[in-house]
Amino acid sequence: MTISSFLLTLVPIAVIIGMLVVWKKPADISGIVGWIAVSVIAYLFFHTSIEVIFRSTLAGWVKSFAVSLVVATSLLQMAYMEKTGALRRVIILIKTISSDNKAVQIMLINIGFGTLMVSVGATPVSLLPPIMLALGYSTYVSIALPCIGYDALCTYALLGAPVVVFVDMANSFLGKGHEISLSQAGSVFFMFLPVISTLIGFCMLWIVGGWKGIKDGWLPCIITGAVIALVSYYTNKVDRLVVLTGIMCGAAVIIAMVLYLIATGRKVIDKSKLTVEELEYEKNYSLWKALTPWGLLIVLILALNIPTDMFNFLYRKVTLPIVGLSADGKPILTRALWNAYTWILVSTFLSMIFIKPTSSQLKETCRLWWKRAPRPVFAVAIFFSIGEIMNMSGYDVASNKFVVGSMVQVLANFSSQIFSNAYGTVVSFIGLLGGFITGSEASTIAMFSMYTMKTANLLHMGSQGMLIITAGLAFGGGLASVISPAKLQNAAAAIDKMGEETQVIRIAFVFSLLLTVVTSALVMVLLKIYVV
Repeated sequence: MTISSFLLTLVPIAVIIGMLVVWKKPADISGIVGWIAVSVIAYLFFHTSIEVIFRSTLAGWVKSFAVSLVVATSLLQMAYMEKTGALRRVIILIKTISSDNKAVQIMLINIGFGTLMVSVGATPVSLLPPIMLALGYSTYVSIALPCIGYDALCTYALLGAPVVVFVDMANSFLGKGHEISLSQAGSVFFMFLPVISTLIGFCMLWIVGGWKGIKDGWLPCIITGAVIALVSYYTNKVDRLVVLTGIMCGAAVIIAMVLYLIATGRKVIDKSKLTVEELEYEKNYSLWKALTPWGLLIVLILALNIPTDMFNFLYRKVTLPIVGLSADGKPILTRALWNAYTWILVSTFLSMIFIKPTSSQLKETCRLWWKRAPRPVFAVAIFFSIGEIMNMSGYDVASNKFVVGSMVQVLANFSSQIFSNAYGTVVSFIGLLGGFITGSEASTIAMFSMYTMKTANLLHMGSQGMLIITAGLAFGGGLASVISPAKLQNAAAAIDKMGEETQVIRIAFVFSLLLTVVTSALVMVLLKIYVV
């Protein structure tokens, strides 16, 4: 193994960063160029056949379904709610919440409601900026807060898609007889939540009001962090509850903040900010009807995960594997009847019984979905494919083995040599880089988790050390949301302020670095406790 192979492995990553930062290209275009770069390098320098590259590309697409199809179906649901007027009714409700206590309003909307939304597949960076602006916050704050509010719980976004992706990849790495469960992974990921959630709350208070904002809002912030810690502690103890962590934490924060307002004698609902038109709309469009797509989805997900027999049947038995696609012949477990995308689609259709959309509304929904969905769905899938090619580079189908070390193995070997036992201090920054490149924690896991697991293995950290290291990677990827060009541009576009995101990224970059430093410190502390 030479320094040249290490540098060649870094080329696709450098190319993607160049496309995003220097040439300011969107994630899907950057992903295509990155895929070409990784394919060429795998073919020319890692003895990877065209067949392996092709099969790895397709395998990556299929492995992305837990995320890409959730993105596709959730965008369809959001377009449907928008065109049927349901979303407008929800927005009117949010505008009335806690107008005289900004700290509670921030925690309730951006962490509580933001986490709940991203957990069921909605997009806070599109939905919340107009609401924040309407509540009187500045453009800068309206862009920044929705991007950072749910970062701590990104691992449990899209009904736990990132943690499900990680468990599948980890079990592929560990092999039969050494598999880990969702709760084993979740119980390690959970350890980061109390500190990171609370610090994110303080960051949001500082963005809004500086030190005065922190002074005025420290108690709601502490309560929010404590509620997330308590709820996630219990949900991550049981396999079938892990994917419900985001939903339950988001709902718990909302309930906690409402109880705090009541206990302190503040108004929970204040309609004084609503226009005459909004008051009329509120009267004519019932809230329960507007919430049926999300309400039905939550009911379905609870029904599929809480009963032990149902969870075991759909998650462990009816895995609906795709066989013969991966270069190494390993089956790809789709779990299509358990994964969230199926039930987002089902809940959308079932809600039509109550919302009763017109044919023109359905046509407009499809048009809007087709305008919004293809590029983000493709962007997710292409980064999974890049990660799969990196994992399988050097593999020979005929001999059923690696003829040379894969690109991932090269990265792992050099990392173990360069950083040794200090690897825990840098892994979160690798996650931050991955999140910046891909715009998604799940895609970060797809690209870099195999590398971190191999490095942890070379450093003899054991299975617990491997989980801690990868949790650090994942949280770094989640913290990148606030500096992700795609997310910031999305938030700015939602309030017609494209270009304003450049103002946000300066302070957001500082906060993301500070939070990543804290995450790295937590990785090292946990390694000391559980491994050394």
